[in-house]
This record gives sequence, C-alpha cells and structure tokens, in this order.
Amino acid sequence: MDLKEYLQKYEDYLVLEKGRSRGTIKEYLRKIKFFLDWLEKNKFKKIDDETIYNFRSFLNKKGLSLKTQSYYLIALRNFLRFLQKKEINIYDPLRIELPKIPEREINVLTDEELNRFLNSASGEDLKSLRDRALLETLFSTGLRVSELCSLNRDIDLNKKEIRVKGKGGKIRLVFLSEIAKYYLKKYLEKRTDKEAALFVNLSKSSAFKRLTPRGVEKIIKYYAKKAGILKKITPHTLRHQFATDLLMAGADLRAIQLLLGHKNLQTTQIYTHLTNRELKEIHQAFHGRRRKH
Repeated sequence: MDLKEYLQKYEDYLVLEKGRSRGTIKEYLRKIKFFLDWLEKNKFKKIDDETIYNFRSFLNKKGLSLKTQSYYLIALRNFLRFLQKKEINIYDPLRIELPKIPEREINVLTDEELNRFLNSASGEDLKSLRDRALLETLFSTGLRVSELCSLNRDIDLNKKEIRVKGKGGKIRLVFLSEIAKYYLKKYLEKRTDKEAALFVNLSKSSAFKRLTPRGVEKIIKYYAKKAGILKKITPHTLRHQFATDLLMAGADLRAIQLLLGHKNLQTTQIYTHLTNRELKEIHQAFHGRRRKH
C-alpha cells in the first residue's frame, strides 16, 4: 500500500476537521513525507516495532535534539490515528513512545532587569512609541509573537481587552495593563497611515506593512542590548515573564493556562519550578511556628 496516496486526504482532514493552521499542516506533512521517503529508501515493506526502532535510531544518528525527534514521532502518530479512522490499521500509534525530554530551563529577567529593559524604549517619535507599546503589550498579555503580529489596530482600548486567535484557531481574551493601554494610545494617535495592522514596519523606503515575527525579534534584541542585559531575550521571554509574574503574585495555574492559551495544564506547569525559591522562603517563615524546641 502506498501511504503517500493518503497525504492529500490527511491534509484535507487537518484543515476541515481539525482546524489546524497552515504552518502546522505544512510541518506535519513534511515530517510524514520524510518518514515515508525513509521507508521507501530503506526498502521497509511494513511498519512494525522494528521499523519504528530503526527510524528513531536514524533520527538520533542525524544529531537531532530529543525535542525535534519527538515532533517527527508525534506527526507520525497523528497520521496513523487518521488512517485508523479510515479503518486502515497499519500500526497502532499508541505503540510509538516519545523520548523523555529533560525539563525545560526557562530564562526570565529580574524585576530590575525587566524595568530597565522596558524603559529602554523611550522617546516621543513614532518608532519609539511603537516599540514601547509593543514591549508593554507583550508583557501585559503574554501573547505569542505570531499572535502579536496578527493584531489589527481596531482594538477597543477602553475595554483594555483583546480577542486573539491562537493555536488551532481558538479564540481567547487577553488583557492590557494601564501602562500598555497608555503607550498603545500614544502610538496609535501618532499613526497617520491607513494600514490595518496594529504593529507596522516603519520603513522609510516603502509603505508601512505589518511587522513580522522576525522584525519583533530584532526590536527586542536591540533594546536588550541598549539596556545592557546579557541574557538572551526573545519575544517568548516576555511570554515567560508574563506567566512567571502572575504565578509569583499568587495567580491560579488554571487561570494562567487560559490566559496563555495552553491546551494542556501540563504545559503551564513548566513555570512552577520558578517559584521554588519563593516557596522555600514561605516554608521557612511559616512552617512549624507553633512547635516548641
């Protein structure tokens, strides 16, 4: 059976029934085709435990990280699940185990570094106001960089909330702090163009266009350097900062999950280890105080 014949049907399934984004679909199909090409090249006639073992060994020998290896296996599992739905039982996807990935280390800024970083975008010109509004919006909302870039300027600043379409087309509400609202208002009042995008590339050589994720990365890198911060800061760092700030202040993990747009609570739990030091201090301050030595 030529499994490549089912790739188009699988693509339709991801679009129509699962509502996956174009980027996700492209990556799934690329990884599945990679696996099928590998099967063909190595003359495997069927998919069984030995085939999967050999494929995992091949990925590992290519020097791919465990995380990247997992993505290939997840794509393959999902494809096999689709085939099962079509009553084509090639191989049980539950037999594909994912590699255990070491706990993620999250890089966050101290309060002093965060203030220095945000305040480094100062000035009353359009570019400075755009950049400060952008940084404050990221920290206030915890948006993914792709979500930030997709925002349009027709937001209601008085409500201090934005409806955003996240992964899988799911809509969620995110909220603006007073300071984010203040800089967004100043930035938008300074705009004289008709471009619908909230954040635009202020190129002098061409008309304003929607800012790209790469453009946001460059802006953040510039202000990190300007603020004298040696840590690597990316748009996702501010997403981590947002979640950590809420957690440290006592916010419920479930609420943080909803604000971040995480599908599973387990994904949000990566932030809990950041509060270990705080928890230790609480334990030392309050535990066993009524006991006598």
